[in-house]
Amino acid sequence: MSFDNTPVVAAPEDWRAYSGVLSRRVFAFIIDYMMVLLLCIPAAVVVFFLGIITLGLGFFLYPVLFVIVALLYFGLSLGSSAQASPGMRMMGIAIVRLDGRRMDFLTAVVHMVLFWILNSVLTPLILLAGLFIDRSRLVHDLLLGTVVVRTT
Repeated sequence: MSFDNTPVVAAPEDWRAYSGVLSRRVFAFIIDYMMVLLLCIPAAVVVFFLGIITLGLGFFLYPVLFVIVALLYFGLSLGSSAQASPGMRMMGIAIVRLDGRRMDFLTAVVHMVLFWILNSVLTPLILLAGLFIDRSRLVHDLLLGTVVVRTT
């Protein structure tokens, strides 16, 4: 497959588009969550000043700060025209919908929330399903009709 800057819109039928996707997803996950943690630092500073301005009410945002930053990070990046987070772009993968439409902000956020819920309820062993499901899809991909493909 050749490198193409235009994002994939429809899921390809070629098996090479799904080769090595699971390992790339793991590394993209690590990169993305490191970036979310780094973004929490300036967000914490903003919440601090917001807490001072609101006479302490803004400090109630600290317990959910990571969730808010992660929702915005993944919603804006997966919902962009690249259809990939920065970590996914570094690893050469993108997420596409099987119906051919682009990922939007809401679908990206639901994708992430389903990932968190399924991993907490069904344990992280649910991620092993990607070894047995066609196109290396995970359970939350099946529920939303998405698939992760290689872009390089």
